[in-house]
Amino acid sequence: MPAPVTAILTFAGSVLIALLVVASVHRVVARIGHRSALFAGIAQHLHRPALVVAVLVAVQFSLGVVAHGDWRPVALHVVGIALILAGAWLLAALLVVIEDATLARIRVDVSDNRHARRVHTQITLVRRVTVVVVGVLAASAVLMTFPSARAAGTSLLASAGVIGAIAALAAQSLLGNVFAGVQIAFSDALRLDDVVIVEKEWGRIEDITLTYVVVHLWDDRRLILPTSYFLRTPFQNWTRTQSALLGTVELDVDWTVPVEDMRQELRRVLEGSDLWDGRVSVLQVTEAVNAFVRVRALVSASDAGHLWDLRCLVREHLVNWLRQHHPAALPQVRLRELPRTAGRTTNGAVSSGDNRVFGDSPDGEERVQAFSGPDQQRG
Repeated sequence: MPAPVTAILTFAGSVLIALLVVASVHRVVARIGHRSALFAGIAQHLHRPALVVAVLVAVQFSLGVVAHGDWRPVALHVVGIALILAGAWLLAALLVVIEDATLARIRVDVSDNRHARRVHTQITLVRRVTVVVVGVLAASAVLMTFPSARAAGTSLLASAGVIGAIAALAAQSLLGNVFAGVQIAFSDALRLDDVVIVEKEWGRIEDITLTYVVVHLWDDRRLILPTSYFLRTPFQNWTRTQSALLGTVELDVDWTVPVEDMRQELRRVLEGSDLWDGRVSVLQVTEAVNAFVRVRALVSASDAGHLWDLRCLVREHLVNWLRQHHPAALPQVRLRELPRTAGRTTNGAVSSGDNRVFGDSPDGEERVQAFSGPDQQRG
């Protein structure tokens, strides 16, 4: 049989065997995946990279058996580089599958999910770090397949201190954000789905990457902040220790407001609402100055979203209750008209009754004459 025909048949047979092996394994894993989330992820994410790796291994084997000539080393080098990249793809996909299977076992749809969100954040950051590390190692392995790159690497090791200092200065901002992202994830200062106040905006942590954090604001805007921001700038984390929160509703009312009736009405509203978690129901008068009395209702809810809706509900209901049942307790300004003073004349002169301010003694009469005008003395 001619050599070209043998080479073609060898290549075709090797590739066909590789495809059949991968297809058979994929079918078995997919069947097991109906009962296991891990195997379902393997069947979904590892099929393509495994197929590429198997084909490249078959091609490399065929080249080593039947290929001859000057082009053989070049072809083996190209296939080797492709095999390194495909292997990195397969390894990264395997790590993603394992991390996804771990995340699937952690429930974040419970009322108190602080621990689950912390683990979820850490695993997400670890996955991104591992993918980056695999990519860097694959690129390094590809470069080391070139003899010139190996020689350059040996010389670079001699000046690693200088190169490291230059690289650190050049990538100071990037590396700072990367280390900040890792520190945030493992210090438990910030987690996915945390409710925060940043830049005077209220929102939830939607995503944490190695370099930036995405905050989903209440009006569906996204605030993008570098991870280093959360290490050097104070911010409010409403769900740092627990998701349950307290909120206030303040009303300025008249002094005639029936505080005890208002307190009972607040309790009735809270007990009839699913938004209230049953922990706190307090109504107090916090200020009583000038023309108004300030009443503060303190309520509690299981999370920030429920708390906002509960505060709005309490505010609306108390306003309607005051308007319908106690309209006199609504804010009002009182004006009192004082009667005209009888001792004052039309031209502003002081009457004789006002002169008694100095007394009836002789000394008082002298002071009256001293402080009275000529017209008053004649009067």
